[in-house]
Amino acid sequence: MARTTRRAATLSAVAALSAAGLALAGCSSGGGDAGGDGDTLRLWHYESADSAMGKAWDEAIRIFEEETGATVEFEEKSFEQIQKTASQVLDTDAAPDLMEFNKGNATAGFLASTGLISDISDAVDEYGWADKLAPSLQTTAKYSEDGVMGGDAWYGIPNYGEFVGVYYNLDMFAEAGLEVPTTYDEFVSVLDAFVARGVTPLAEAGAEYPLGQLWYQLALSQADRSFVDDYQLYENPVDWSGPEVTYATETLAEYVDKGYIAKDVSSVVAEDAGVSFINGTSPIFVSGSWWYGRFVTEATGFDWSLESFPESQLSLGSSGNLWVVPANAANADLAYEFIDITMRPEIQAIIGNNGGVPVAADAADITDEKSAALIETFNGILDDDGLSFYPDWPAPGFYDVLVQELQGLVTGAQDAATTAANLGEQYDEGTADYR
Repeated sequence: MARTTRRAATLSAVAALSAAGLALAGCSSGGGDAGGDGDTLRLWHYESADSAMGKAWDEAIRIFEEETGATVEFEEKSFEQIQKTASQVLDTDAAPDLMEFNKGNATAGFLASTGLISDISDAVDEYGWADKLAPSLQTTAKYSEDGVMGGDAWYGIPNYGEFVGVYYNLDMFAEAGLEVPTTYDEFVSVLDAFVARGVTPLAEAGAEYPLGQLWYQLALSQADRSFVDDYQLYENPVDWSGPEVTYATETLAEYVDKGYIAKDVSSVVAEDAGVSFINGTSPIFVSGSWWYGRFVTEATGFDWSLESFPESQLSLGSSGNLWVVPANAANADLAYEFIDITMRPEIQAIIGNNGGVPVAADAADITDEKSAALIETFNGILDDDGLSFYPDWPAPGFYDVLVQELQGLVTGAQDAATTAANLGEQYDEGTADYR
């Protein structure tokens, strides 16, 4: 993921945030409109102007200024700028009225627990935003007083989502006389068929996030929502010798043994895996919707599709980043008005027609055929309440643990049972403070 790249940056910033947080623990939440003029909305976000969200929010700014008569003072910040300086800036009068911030326990959850961003539950009720967001999207917007997602209080609103599915090169399928699988058995049959033709079917990367995401997707294929709640929300201890983890770990090892994944996968990075799909080397790639726009632009030599993982009701994914209102916001009411505009169908349609995944779009407004297919797949996952977040989220540093342990598995340095046990030990240690 751009997700994982950002995640890694986020986690590296947590130590600095945590140190600052000790001095900030006495800050109160629920601020807003503290001396504001009611005429100016100070807005920060880090989406590029040509991205789906950048285009949508530019239009939202135009509508906001036209309808309210207020002025938007927009400051473009980099993701790293906001991550590294948030705790210091938000505790001062320099805090914006509204800003984009990353979701998750170590980021938005941390700011919520230290009182630097506001509990916006009253605004959520007033504007009816909860009715527009599926339950699994709400999880990353709501936090407990300890900053654990899935709590009772709203600290942010997402405008867009993301998910992990399966990309298929339809031309390679047609050439091999194969159909896109609709069941897991058909999926395995397709993998065998490509191996028989001398083709390694799965684009994979063991040096970065894709292999860990495939491992988690295999676990999800055997899981129900209670497994996700235990793994991500710490409701009960995770059984690391249970059926979900055992199946995922053993199956991943089998994928290598059977030639579904290249033997040298442990040294492959995500970019190389994606490029192997783009250039038509690999017919199948299990990865995220964040590749979608790039594939539209660059994978132009063949037809392709993106489907959810066959026969799995649970998929990796989550809401996108959140709009959060700092506790020191001078014009919080203007911030709420702006958020509400970004949830309108016309703004959601801009996200959807430019390669993004809107959370509250009217399907009839999506005119681009590829975009409509992407959103249809995402909405199918939402209908199943299937978003199940990412495997590295529960504990800071667990991303590196996953990469290292799964590299040991696919190189044959350790067996599936040892891999699962090592993951469990590190997970339990990393999540101890959250339980």
